[in-house]
Amino acid sequence: MILRNFNYFSREAFRSLSRNRLLTLATISTVCICMLILGIAVLITVNASNFMQHLESDVEIVAFIDKSVMPSQVQLIGKEISTIQGVKRVKFVSKEEGLEQLQEKMGNKNLKETIGENPLPDTYEVQAENPHDVPEIARTIEKIDGIYKVKYGQGVVERLFEVTKWVRIVSITVIVLLAFGAVFLVATTIRLAIFSRRKEIYLMKLIGATDWFIRWPFFIEGLVLGTFGALVAVGILALAYNSLINNMQMVFFLPLVVKSEVINRLYLSLVGIGALLGIVGTFISVNRFLKV
Repeated sequence: MILRNFNYFSREAFRSLSRNRLLTLATISTVCICMLILGIAVLITVNASNFMQHLESDVEIVAFIDKSVMPSQVQLIGKEISTIQGVKRVKFVSKEEGLEQLQEKMGNKNLKETIGENPLPDTYEVQAENPHDVPEIARTIEKIDGIYKVKYGQGVVERLFEVTKWVRIVSITVIVLLAFGAVFLVATTIRLAIFSRRKEIYLMKLIGATDWFIRWPFFIEGLVLGTFGALVAVGILALAYNSLINNMQMVFFLPLVVKSEVINRLYLSLVGIGALLGIVGTFISVNRFLKV
């Protein structure tokens, strides 16, 4: 596009928006609804992913030390575990600490007196850098001399990882389908606006106007409509989500995404997607009327 024509294209675009107020409002409303639905789906997906990460990060390996192992060997076992690739943290829990934790969990203050001699072994609690490496790390720890048993929720953990994988796949699929649906709806709505100016396009083509000369005012219209519709949707989403954060965390303590940089990046992305929807919808719609 030649820079000196930009003022002309912008003037034509805003004149058209002002002249076709009803269609302008309808297009903005359509974009707003599409972006609102898409934004809700994205927020649900982001929070579901965050919740799954919380579940995965809670996966821990508990390595039980044989009672016949000498105290000096116990420290060596801990050092050997910490050298395993993928291990993030190793915490030693003595049998006395283990009994105290069990006593607190059961709410029985007289548990020590009831059972007499402490039957619990010393343990190491191991956390992996990547939760998906837990089964492999557990198998490696199990081979260390002095470790007689390793526990990490075998079977349950593998099912958890499988569920989280499918949740992410389904979420991404839904977002992609909603995005395609939004493009279709926006393109259909913009086509109605362009249809009302088909005679104008026809005359411009007859006097020798190029396709791109005709397209640019429509692209600017689409950009304005898409951006404005997305801004309205983001404003509604921001108010609703802030209210949800304040109320839900007070009642249910759910691990919602609250980092402002993550949320702001998401909102900016939605505005960008709205602008892109306006341009793509315009491109799809205007080409039909350029075939004279």
